[in-house]
Order: sequence, then structure tokens, then C-alpha cells
Amino acid sequence: MNTALSWIKAYVPDLECTAQEYCDRMTLSGTKVEGYTALDKNLEKIVVGEIRKIEKHPDADKLIVCQVDIGGQILQIVTGAPNVKEGDKVPVVLDGGKVAGGHDGGPLPEEGIKIKAGRLRGVESAGMMCSIEELGSSRDMYPDAPESGIYILPADAVPGEDAVALLGMRDTVFEYEITSNRVDCYSVLGIAREAAATFDKPFLPPVVKVVENGENVNDYVSVEVEDADLCSRYCARVCTNIKIGPSPEWMQRRLAASGIRPINNLVDVTNYVMEEYGQPMHAFDLDTVAGHKIIVRRAKDGEEFQTLDGQMRKLDKDILMICDAEKEIGIAGIMGGENSKITDKVKTVLFEAAVFNGPNIRKSAKRLGLRTDASGKFEKGLDPANAREAIDRACQLIQELGCGEVVGGTVDVCQTLAPLRVLPFEPDKYNKLLGTRISEEQMLSIFEKLDIRVLRNGDQIQLEIPSFRQDLVGRADLAEEVARFYGYDKIPVTLPASSSTMGKLSFKLRVEQKARDIAEYCGFSQGMSYSFESPKVFDKLLLAQDDKAREAIAISNPLGEDFSIMRTLPLNGMLVSLSNNYNRRNKDVRLYELENVYIPKSLPLTELPDERMQFTLGFYGNGDFYTLKGVVEEFLESLGMKERKVYDPEAGRPFLHPGRQAAILYQGQQLGYLGEVHPLVCENYSIGTRAYVAVLDMPAVLPFATFDRKYEGIARYPAVTRDISMIVPKEVLAGDIESVIVQRGGRLLESYSLFDVYEGSQIKEGCRSLAYTISFRAMDRTLEESDVAGAMKKIVNGLEQLGAQLRDK
Repeated sequence: MNTALSWIKAYVPDLECTAQEYCDRMTLSGTKVEGYTALDKNLEKIVVGEIRKIEKHPDADKLIVCQVDIGGQILQIVTGAPNVKEGDKVPVVLDGGKVAGGHDGGPLPEEGIKIKAGRLRGVESAGMMCSIEELGSSRDMYPDAPESGIYILPADAVPGEDAVALLGMRDTVFEYEITSNRVDCYSVLGIAREAAATFDKPFLPPVVKVVENGENVNDYVSVEVEDADLCSRYCARVCTNIKIGPSPEWMQRRLAASGIRPINNLVDVTNYVMEEYGQPMHAFDLDTVAGHKIIVRRAKDGEEFQTLDGQMRKLDKDILMICDAEKEIGIAGIMGGENSKITDKVKTVLFEAAVFNGPNIRKSAKRLGLRTDASGKFEKGLDPANAREAIDRACQLIQELGCGEVVGGTVDVCQTLAPLRVLPFEPDKYNKLLGTRISEEQMLSIFEKLDIRVLRNGDQIQLEIPSFRQDLVGRADLAEEVARFYGYDKIPVTLPASSSTMGKLSFKLRVEQKARDIAEYCGFSQGMSYSFESPKVFDKLLLAQDDKAREAIAISNPLGEDFSIMRTLPLNGMLVSLSNNYNRRNKDVRLYELENVYIPKSLPLTELPDERMQFTLGFYGNGDFYTLKGVVEEFLESLGMKERKVYDPEAGRPFLHPGRQAAILYQGQQLGYLGEVHPLVCENYSIGTRAYVAVLDMPAVLPFATFDRKYEGIARYPAVTRDISMIVPKEVLAGDIESVIVQRGGRLLESYSLFDVYEGSQIKEGCRSLAYTISFRAMDRTLEESDVAGAMKKIVNGLEQLGAQLRDK
């Protein structure tokens, strides 16, 4: 979005500021200015000159010598321009002045070109007459400029006055970055309203009053909207006795500054209103509209339509078209048709100002590969109330510029407009949100400057939001309006209120982070593997053909067979990583991984699979089964899982060694498994040593995890320890013995630990010796012998039921 400062000042006449000040203050108030360009950059000492006399150059056939009046002084200037004649008014650069560029219209030099008096082929020349290119512009912006030659100024120009100002170049063009929610700022009036509020100046929009003839528009045209979901409002007006000609210079200059090439008065009016109001318009030659009827409907699949640029466009049923009684005459919101374009022979014009569905216009423009200034505005979502005022403004300009007569009335096919949004005025909450102490009066003053109507009902105050501010929907939006015009730089620095929240990881992510911390503390490095696997993995892991893990999700468009299914087990990636390290002769390798497995609820898929996070540990080298068991217990205890963990040797995992594996249970719930990798599996993965893996199912761990900790003071009373040594059958597990100790030790039991395991000739065959240290303590008293003896008796009785025999010391 570009605007000239002079155009802004037309609606904010008291605005006085430098270009840099305007840029800075508008940006601070929320209308970001990307940059600005001074149109008179490098234009110095350029005045109006009148050619009084022309003579041939004595020594050059293509040069002429002109006597130029610059206001009470005659200068002699030599030129080769073929288009000048006596009496012409031309821009003249005086000695020591500057021009922006060369006559060839090439890239403008950064510092401009300095002009000095001198001699041309032996004849004195005191300055230079300028082409439009030398003034830094082009024939696109000044259509009346000659293709090659000096720019001729209006006949009423006064010699000696500022030629740059006369050409409208004493101006600055600002480029804005407008966010998509501020549709109102895609117009000069919207920018001017922001400028008036920023500089605290009166905003004076144009007063729209249309002078109509005595005819009725309904006698000229009728409108039918078939697809109201894509066109919520369609306004049409008619102008007769059209006279095509150039638009006035002030309009041409404003359009040129916005990057729009002036064409003629009719086209320029539609472009001018589009920039001024942000409402795209279109003009049809009414004599080419069959039946003098407009029908707004969807196109038909496969239809073709020739747009104004001469291209044939293939249509579909989702593209909205403007049609007459027989044919399509325009693509709604994008571009008109070749069959209804305005020519110099036009007599009666039909003006259109409509509100089309923004997303539909965007999608249509993208499919057609045709994006225009109009479609760029429509796709943002226009204010439905703006269309009527914009079309009236266009008709007002047509009449004022003598371009035609305005037929009375407007055809307005419009859905019921939504009532204006009303929000409560909550100054205390705005101040609390902003950390300010702005008074109610100051807030209301800001709202009134933004055309937000203040409604008073006794002590209650409400704010009526104008239709063009579609972005104001709640308290935070109103607080932002207060902040940006009060001044962000004036808001004091404050500490966050005590009610503010502190960001932190979710509970699930904290547990996963704890897994990483424990693994790395124990010497494991993190690995990462693909979620995609090959079906051959199941055979390498020795899974039975009917194993549930083989029911994997097939990928529709796999990279290849090796990446054709989603993993259901986390082991393949871990074993591949261990294999790669082993075969690169890394001696001791410890890896961990946190990854999802994907368990389908049914095949083929009818719903999303169960994605379960797995904490996988794997290593080879220094360590054994109990090393890995210790890491697992360290992790579980760090999550507050203090109760006894059970390790069931009947884990039933075919990829683990049958005698060196265990399922991990806690409070009767299986959390995972660990063990030594089966030798055949190691061979399948080319691992030539013993390897160990553990897998914990994190969703199963989470219900038992807690980071709550309760402080317990240091015990004030001594502990009493007893050692117990027993001979038990080999089939009796140490875990079973420890269960008896826990169950029968009672509340006085503090701890226990296995300190000796012995098998040998002194122990009868089929048995082994186990020895434990058991510690007892009371928190409120010193234990007596009878307390400890009673607890030990219960433990011994329970061990004897397992077949244990106490050893004599």
C-alpha cells in the first residue's frame, strides 16, 4: 500500500511534519511504514521557463539555440529537443542545479546529475531544459509527456516559479506494511484516519453528495444475485452522456504516486475510488450488456471466458461470474471481460461496487493465475457498508469532472447487514492489561478520534464499533487501541503481576526429560532412528508368525520396502545402532532412545493408531543384566516410585535370552521388560558380543510417576540390624524372599539388602545360600529386643513356608 503525503493532507489539512517524523510516529502507533521516497529527490534549482526565441545552431544541424525567460531574466540554452517551439513553457535547470536522471530513462543515479553552464559546439548554454525522464519520472505517470523531447508545461505556468511543485513532485510517497486484519487501512481514507489520530489532528473525509438527473436507474438496469453466499451486496449505478478525456492533473498525480498509471477520466475515477475507499469498482459499457440485466452466478465447469487482458480463461463451478441476460461479462472481484470493456465510443456506463466472498476470490484468482489489485482487496474481506458510499463517490466525481450525468437512484441488492458491534467500556481492565493508569477521559478521547461511537446510558458506557473496524471484537483489541495512541513508549516498565503464570514443561514432558537425565547420568548417549521399518525386521527378531507385533501399519507411498511399515517395536533401531558401533570397533557403547511405536487398533485403519512413547536402553561391553536393571530402578525411583519392583523371569520375549530376561512390574502393572539379547538375534544384527536392552512403556509409567516430595527429618533413634542366612531351593527367587521380608517385617522394617550369594560343595545340590541384612527402626522411640525378635520370628516363619532353611552360624 502506497500513499502520497499530499493525498493524506487532503483529509488531514492541519498535518505538518517531516517525512521522517511521519514515518516514525505512524510506525509507533501501529501503522508500519516500510519506507518513503521523496519525488523531488535530486531535483534542485528547476524553474518554469518560457521560450521567447529559437534560432539554429551555427555549427550543428541538430541543435537549436533558445532564449528562455525564467521570470525577469533571459537565459540562452542550447538543446537538441525536436518538439519545442516559441511560446512553450518548459522546466529549466539553472546553473548548479540537479536533475534525477538522464534523458534515456535508465536507472536513476543515487546522487543525481549536476548541471553546469558551459558551451555546446562553441555556443554558450546557461542551463538545461528537461524531459520527464530527467525529472525522475516516466510517460507511464505523465501520459502527456512526449516520447522523445522536452516536457511541455501548461500554458498558464508562470515563468520563474517552481517547476517541480507545478508538476506535483514536491511530495513524498510512503510505503506501508498493512496486516490482513486491518482492511480499513488498505485505503487512503483509512491511513488518513490513523494519521489524524496519531498526530491529534481533525479528520475531514470527503463530503459525498451526488447531483442526479430526473431519470430512474431501474429503467436502465436490473440486478439478480443467484449465489448470495458468494456476493453479500451488489450496488449498481448508471451514468449517461459520457465524455471520455484526460482526468485532471491532481487526480493523475495522486494515482501516479500510488503506482497506478493514469489512462482517462472514466478509468481513473474507478481506480481513484478504489484507492481512496479501498472498495474495488468496475465500469461496464451498458450498451454491451444484453437485456440491460446483471446476473451474479457461478460459472459452469469447462466454460471459457476472455478477460480484458485478451487471455482466454478456463472456468469452473466455484468461480463467481458477472453475467448479462445472455453471457458472462466479468469475473467477479478479479477482472472484467473483453466483451463489455469501455471504449472511446461509450455513451452510457454501468458502475459496479460489490462485496464478494474473500476466500472464494482468493481461491479463484489462484486457480486462474490472475491476481489483480481488486482481488487483493476483496480477498481480505471488505466492509459491506462501504460499497454504497464508494459508488456514490464515483458518481460524484463523474459529475464534478464533467464526464457525464448521473441517473437517479441505486440498484442495491443486499443481504441484511449485521448490526454494529457494541462492546462494554472497561477502563480498569484496559489499564490492568496494559500496566498503565490512563484516565477514562483520555481513553474515550482516543476512541472518538477513531470514529468509535461512545454510548452513554446513565453511569453505563458502551462503545459502538464502526463497520470498517472488523478487527475490534473484544477487550484486548480495545486495550490495544488505547496503548498505541497513548504511546507504547509512555507505558512504564513494571514487574509481572503475582497472578501471572510461569511457563513450564507439561508433566509428560518432565517425565521424558527425567528419562534423558538419568540415562545420560548413567553414561548413555541419545540415539535416533526412523519410525519407518521393513517387514523383515520381525523375522530378525524371531517373532512368531501370529505375534501381534507383526500387525503393522503399511505406508501408502513408501520410499521402498525397507521403509514400508510403521514400527510396532522399538528394538530394531536400537540394535541397528549397536551393530553399527560394534562393527566400527567401538568397545563400550551405551545408547538410549525415546521414540513412538504405532499400534493399530484395527487393520485396515479406521481410526488413528495408538502412538506410545517407549524409553529404550541398549548397551554392550562393560556391564551385565544387573547393570541395566540398576539404571531402570534409578529412573523409576527418580519418579517417586518407591515401592518394590517385581521382575518376572517369564517375560516371554523371543528376541531376549530365554534365561536372562524379565518383565518389569509395579503394583501388579507391567511397565516394560529387560534382558540380554538372544544370541541368534545378535547374529542377525552382526553383533559379536553380548548385548542388553530394556524397554519401558511411558504411558504405563506415567500413572505411577510423581514429582511431589515429602520431607522427613533425620531419625532421632538408632536402628537395629539383624543378619539372616538361609539355604533355599534354586527355583525360589530372591524376589520372592524379599516379598516375604517386606510383608512380614511390619512398620518397623526400614531396609534390607542382599549381601551374599553362595553355591558350592558345602551346599546341598539344587540349593544355594542367600544372606540378608535387615534393618529396623522406630521414629518415636528406641526399639527393644522384644520388638525386633517378634518381627524376625514372623519373617523366619514366612521364609520357611518358601522352603528356606536357616543356616547355623
